[in-house]
Amino acid sequence: MASLKAIRRRITSVKSTQKITRAMKMVAGARLNRAQQRIVALRPYAVKTQEVLTSVADALTLQSEDTDGGTFGQKPIHPLLAKRAEKRAIFVVLSGERGLCGGFNANVNKTAERAWQKKKDEDISVQFVTIGKKGREYLARRGGEIAHDFPRMFEGLDLEKVAQVSSYLVSKFKSGEVDAIYLVYNDFISAMTQKPHVQALLPLPAPQREEGTDGSKAQFIYEPAPETLLEHLVPMYIDISIYRALLETQAGFYGAQMTAMDAATRNAKDMIARYTLVYNRARQAAITKELMEIIGGAEALKD
Repeated sequence: MASLKAIRRRITSVKSTQKITRAMKMVAGARLNRAQQRIVALRPYAVKTQEVLTSVADALTLQSEDTDGGTFGQKPIHPLLAKRAEKRAIFVVLSGERGLCGGFNANVNKTAERAWQKKKDEDISVQFVTIGKKGREYLARRGGEIAHDFPRMFEGLDLEKVAQVSSYLVSKFKSGEVDAIYLVYNDFISAMTQKPHVQALLPLPAPQREEGTDGSKAQFIYEPAPETLLEHLVPMYIDISIYRALLETQAGFYGAQMTAMDAATRNAKDMIARYTLVYNRARQAAITKELMEIIGGAEALKD
């Protein structure tokens, strides 16, 4: 059994750790509240932007088919809607800058690695664009080709920072250097649950035709012209998709960190209780031993 001094030292050490984990939990909880408000406010906007973009692209596709008999796949109505044979792809991996967040970083990194291996099996070369230190380090250790890294994106996150990422990715796609771009990030579901997700960013998904109540294709009249709308909607959709992925990652990280630090605080409390019990038993045994020695010495003097 360890000495009383060693046990006291352990109890003091665990109490210090408990103070740190409790403080980190409170900080993460406060930041989570703000991040959750931002992602909840953005989600409906992102969904509606995609719906409008799909509707406008569908209208232009129908117009192209009616005028020259072209099809969506043969004659793209926008450069970012062009689909090419996929030979080169970019995975944009979003992870945390720090650890102490449970399996948050490990889950998204393993999801990216599995998607990477799947592309390799299909003979598709993959490059990585990393946002977050943990993802960059994980992929670099496994020999992944890091095409670009965007450091400290989550500090003062705004649309200006998002524009840096989107302009880089769009330029790669337009120049033909890559044929497809994917986002890999954690969907924020709750403070305790984050689900890894792979989203195709470019090329933009082909529009899904909507049918009217009578079974005919639904058509709408747009003002201004659909071509003008599309020129604004496509960059907006890309920016909003990246921004949403960043906010989902940020909120998920704080939620995972708060949950992990809460568990660590409770574990520290249990450890303190166990060490205190061990300390009391050792102290009682030491006192009993001293009493026995005193009694034995007194009896020896009587003799």
